[in-house]
Amino acid sequence: MALGKLVAAIVGGALVVRVARSRHQRFMHPSGRSFAGDLEIFGRGEPGGSALLSEPARHDVTVRLSKGLGTRGGRADVRGLAVRVHLPSGPLDLLLSTAGRGPVTRHLPVPRRSFDTMYGSITAYRTGSGRKLYVAARPDPAGPPLGRSLESLAPGNRLLLAVRHRGVGRTVGRVTLGQELPPPVDAGLAFDAVRNSRSDLHPSGLVHGVRAFAYRQSQRWRGAVPASPDHDAVARTISRR
Repeated sequence: MALGKLVAAIVGGALVVRVARSRHQRFMHPSGRSFAGDLEIFGRGEPGGSALLSEPARHDVTVRLSKGLGTRGGRADVRGLAVRVHLPSGPLDLLLSTAGRGPVTRHLPVPRRSFDTMYGSITAYRTGSGRKLYVAARPDPAGPPLGRSLESLAPGNRLLLAVRHRGVGRTVGRVTLGQELPPPVDAGLAFDAVRNSRSDLHPSGLVHGVRAFAYRQSQRWRGAVPASPDHDAVARTISRR
């Protein structure tokens, strides 16, 4: 509980400062590239109550890889991975970033010098069965390297999607980058992991509650179209149901 409040305070303070300074661009992860893509779910096992992660399927996705502060070239930065899964019922957004690997630091964003690294959800997701898990991704070791800079990213790059529950990790799928999206399309993307979620797979905790407010304000200010209002999804996230 204490760790969760500390993380929420740190992230919340940073988001408020960035929102206050942001008017015409993303307040976080301003530099990035977006791609059409494919998500293959393997369906090897039961990740505990999530239809998306447990049923074998292929889905069209939109993927954005980014740098949190927008540093140049291969300089260290918090790297971001956003995956929008296009489902018949509407979009589902997963937002991951580079974090530490220890029991405490895996809950905190950590700068990295390359996109060839681990990404995590920082805080927990809840499934339909009430199970708490963490979503993660890493480069597919059998695929081409992603490289250190945004310019090095290319169609054909692959990342493995995984979940971790009670310290045990399981690979559940693979994301493959396709054609790059034009800059105007990238600029108009408005990801929202809280409102673009499902009752059987949704973020949980105060950090995501702060993001629900901050991202929406930033999207409006920069002229992007935010996700449809969903008060139940916000309440579900904050209450950790």
